Amino acid sequence: MPRRGGRASARAELQFRRWAGGAEGRVLIADPQAYNDGMCGIVGYIGERKAVPIILDGLRRLEYRGYDSAGLAVYGPDGTLEIRRASGKLRNLEEAVLLNPVDGSYGIGHTRWATHGRPTEENAHPHRDCKGDIVVVHNGIVENYVSLKHQLQAEGHIFRTETDTEVLAHLIEKHFDGNLEAAVRDTVHEITGVYALAVIARFDPNKIVAARCGPPVVVGLGDGEYFVASDVPAILSHTRDVFYLADGDIAVLTPEGVRLSDSEGRPIKRQVQRIMWDPILAEKGGYKHFMLKEIFEQPRAVRDTLLGRVGTGVRTHLPGRNGHTAAGVPRVRVGEDHRLRHELARGAGRQVHDGEAGADPGGGRLRQRVPLSRPDRFGQNADGGDFAIGRDRRYAGGAAGSKQKGSKTIAICNVIGSMVTREAAGTLLTHAGPEIGVASTKAFTSQLTALFVLAMYLGQVRGRLSDEQSKSLMQELLLVPGKLETILSRDSILEELARPLSHTTDFLFLGRGIHFPIALEGALKLKEISYIHAEGYPAGEMKHGPNALIDERLPVVVLAARDPSSEASQILYEKTLSNIQEVKARQGIVIAVVNEGDEEARRAAITWWRFRRRTSCCWPILEIVPLQLLAYHIAVRRGCDVDQPRNLAKSVTVE
Repeated sequence: MPRRGGRASARAELQFRRWAGGAEGRVLIADPQAYNDGMCGIVGYIGERKAVPIILDGLRRLEYRGYDSAGLAVYGPDGTLEIRRASGKLRNLEEAVLLNPVDGSYGIGHTRWATHGRPTEENAHPHRDCKGDIVVVHNGIVENYVSLKHQLQAEGHIFRTETDTEVLAHLIEKHFDGNLEAAVRDTVHEITGVYALAVIARFDPNKIVAARCGPPVVVGLGDGEYFVASDVPAILSHTRDVFYLADGDIAVLTPEGVRLSDSEGRPIKRQVQRIMWDPILAEKGGYKHFMLKEIFEQPRAVRDTLLGRVGTGVRTHLPGRNGHTAAGVPRVRVGEDHRLRHELARGAGRQVHDGEAGADPGGGRLRQRVPLSRPDRFGQNADGGDFAIGRDRRYAGGAAGSKQKGSKTIAICNVIGSMVTREAAGTLLTHAGPEIGVASTKAFTSQLTALFVLAMYLGQVRGRLSDEQSKSLMQELLLVPGKLETILSRDSILEELARPLSHTTDFLFLGRGIHFPIALEGALKLKEISYIHAEGYPAGEMKHGPNALIDERLPVVVLAARDPSSEASQILYEKTLSNIQEVKARQGIVIAVVNEGDEEARRAAITWWRFRRRTSCCWPILEIVPLQLLAYHIAVRRGCDVDQPRNLAKSVTVE
């Protein structure tokens, strides 16, 4: 039996149930695993220009992924492989290159987030073979590296680092007979785990060999020049024509072009895509930090996610063909008792929270479990009756596991062509644009929006939502971007509030029902970027521990908005108001998110955030924004690195 998500998952089950319809459904417990995006960064270039500036620029555009060391290798004019590496930030590598210049027309670079071995210059990529004639950069994990290392050491290979990646360099050396592609292919057949590789060799010049199994690899096509990277932003300023490698693919980049083959050496082709992002979307655009820019992009991200799917009519629109919508959802006649079961499997962190917030517009019977996604990497909880919803590129391993068991998987994702979209039966794109800040903001709200749209669709086709209900809900959704703009226009209030709160050591976030997942997400944002201990807690459990923490030094953020037309919402509000009074009685610092005109909650709080009286379905999207801003301003006042918090990465490679 799969583990259940406890109290939070039970609430989420009720929330999503009301929107989506259907007979039964379950959510698997999953977590981002090694099959998912690598957190390290890879950049490679081959062409007529100088390689080093292009590689450094690409690595700079991948800094958002998180890293603790960096390095590069280029093939020099004299036929040698020149390597520069440095621990710490990319500027340390740039300084090393400035002090000891290196030149070449092709090469590879890497930003590393330490897993095997300390974040030192010695352990930084690229890694070399015994003679320094082969260099490798690698995202992922070699799970059998210990046995391979012992075998290679017995054969006379000398290891200089603590990493698993160095095994790859020595294996390629072992298999190399003048053909780098063949040596890489033989090497990947020997390893277990996941990898994204870029390799160059002294004695097979004018060639970069890239391989992929798990973490993404994107190849860029230019005019007489070619690129390889772990993510599109690294090369977007040079080309918009790209294709992604699939698992088992090996690409050979030369000045004449790119040649592709599968794991057995058979020639293959991949579809070239035109990236439509404007590169300026990945720049700060005048904002102090990427995170702040992305917070302020949320009205646009939500509006673009709704575009073409929610309009002035009464039905959501997910166009498609062959009995399915474009997102891959089976079409069902209104009133039909369709017995397809459902699961909602996700990644971790904020992905759990946006799933728990789910959707709440009424009238469905979709059962939901809201766990983490670890078991689903291996597909052990999926079966052929399931219909999986995976969000973000990091769910790709779970998607593959569900697919192997016969489940239908829908990806809610921001990047067309990424790994999870290729594994899924269908995709619902969020159109948020690139998110550079490690702490997710616009991806969270745009995915919530996509979940709402999908749940409305399911509720409509199963007859759980009437036309009147649908029209009301769609009107609410269409107003969300404007409401977000209003909230953002009051940013100065939260900036001022952050001044005294930046000196605290602990925070408590409280919420009931649909507000509880947002309390969790608010706490997550604060701890991620300010390094303040913060805890999200169900308000109904106050007496089971949190009450003991409350004193005059503890800020307590209470989410207490309500739907005046809903008796259930009113009951939850009254109980939450009692929680506010409990905090106040113990001299706690109350920060309340309430309805406009809520004088009772206002009197109990030192400050409040007001929402106009509307139905509760859109509260999760609206409530999280002031919490994001509060976390941001507190972190800035504490002098924290907001875009690249310590010890964190944008996405995860290993367990």
